Amino acid sequence: MMSSLLTQLWIARLPLLMGVANTVQISVAAIIFGTLIGAIVGLALVYGRAPIRWICRIYIDIMRGTPVLVLVLATFYIPTVFGVRAGSYVAGIIALTLFCGSHVAEILRGALQTLPRGQTEAARSIGLTFPQSLAYVLLPQALRLILPVWINVCVELVKASTLLSVIGVGELLLKTQEIIARNSMTMEFYLLAGLIYLVLNFAIERLGKAIERRVAFR
Repeated sequence: MMSSLLTQLWIARLPLLMGVANTVQISVAAIIFGTLIGAIVGLALVYGRAPIRWICRIYIDIMRGTPVLVLVLATFYIPTVFGVRAGSYVAGIIALTLFCGSHVAEILRGALQTLPRGQTEAARSIGLTFPQSLAYVLLPQALRLILPVWINVCVELVKASTLLSVIGVGELLLKTQEIIARNSMTMEFYLLAGLIYLVLNFAIERLGKAIERRVAFR
């Protein structure tokens, strides 16, 4: 049994590595773009004019209220109605980016609004402009507050990447299913996939904790 499993693992090594690579690439891209979008939307929610705040709030409510699977399917199929054919890989990144952005925006909004109003007034009193106040006073404090929640969002994003298999993205879960279809070792390879996801999420948590410690001493 063990020799048979090792043989199948060796045969499946390249598809598994490809699946892991795709999962990591998609997750990293969605985290980076989602965090950038979330930062912009979160700042707009707190400091933007009323129409901009309404648009941002609608975006957040729709994204947070829509199941990720529905969001993935909508991102993949709706553009085809208008003659736009985005590949499954691109559609998957867009879907996860929108999902990530809405959550980052909400946690940034909450962090900024919990900061004492006196922080802004003190920055203004020493001659700092609003962008300077954001860069040197408000955002560094907000960053310390949101880091633990942001790490959790990153972990959830890796988990959500498994849903991209429904639109044919060759991430780890789909590659695992293809391998199982060939060798019928269902339990063994699903356990292996689960272990790989566990390692990826553990690595994210450790990296996040390291960043937290580094930021805490500044």
